[in-house]
Amino acid sequence: MKVNKLAIFGLLVLSLLFSGCINQQQNIQESSKIGVVVSILPQKQFVERIGGDKVNVTVMVPPGASPHTYEPTPSQMKAVGDAKLYAKVGSGVEFETAWMDKILAANNKMLLVDCSKGIQLMEMAEHHHEGEEHEEMQDGEDHDQDEHGGLDPHIWTSVKNAEVMVENIYAGLILSDPANTQYYLENKNAYLKELEGLDKQLEESFSGLESKKFMVFHPAWGYLANDYGLTQVPVEQEGKEPSAQELVHLIDEAREENIKVVFASPQFNKDTANSIASEIWGTVVMINPLAEDYVSNMQMVASEIKTSLT
Repeated sequence: MKVNKLAIFGLLVLSLLFSGCINQQQNIQESSKIGVVVSILPQKQFVERIGGDKVNVTVMVPPGASPHTYEPTPSQMKAVGDAKLYAKVGSGVEFETAWMDKILAANNKMLLVDCSKGIQLMEMAEHHHEGEEHEEMQDGEDHDQDEHGGLDPHIWTSVKNAEVMVENIYAGLILSDPANTQYYLENKNAYLKELEGLDKQLEESFSGLESKKFMVFHPAWGYLANDYGLTQVPVEQEGKEPSAQELVHLIDEAREENIKVVFASPQFNKDTANSIASEIWGTVVMINPLAEDYVSNMQMVASEIKTSLT
């Protein structure tokens, strides 16, 4: 019995020691990774597809939260303090216009990457502009306009823009971690090839459609629409619900254009979208501009929009 007890005790000690070694090794591996902070979930895939096992990514605006109202937690600010790189969207996302100064003050040594550098921003879609092409304004450096009533910050909803964002993130990673430049380059090129294929897939999907207009509650899809010759008809304007008169005009336009789907986002209330859908004998379909799996989400969104137009 004593022998058995000693054997069991020995096994327990060995097990604890082995477990401790594994945990210590995992901690060393985690600490050797580059700490990267991003504002929104789609950027997480961009960073992880380039950085692979060399990066540890923190997302400031979590799933289900809105960049219009979210406030960072103390644990997120701690992650900022430990990060080597912050990749901001840079196009006027409200979270960044409200918090970027405080984020930078929390870590004045981390590299700031502007993902919008080299991207042409467009004006936000408005009710009375729904039949016009979006005007391209200026590239994405140092935008401090609020999202509503100014330039459209949703640059990532264009796959072409996503490719530019990936290039900007890559440039930041090789500055922060030049020893792994070749690793990042190979990953970046592989991901860009996937994005190029996605762009071609979406272009083919939307080609030849007679109907070009789709209705959205929150106008997050202007860049996607612009890429493929479509027009989003926004319900919300300048961050506000439509007036009674505007609601009537929207319902009339939906009927004239034979629109049967109102697209909504999980970050916003669906009541107005449901009201319009009821009036046009249509449905509300959820599409998320802030989903984490960028490629799969863009395929799903494109499929839903195409279905609504056919």
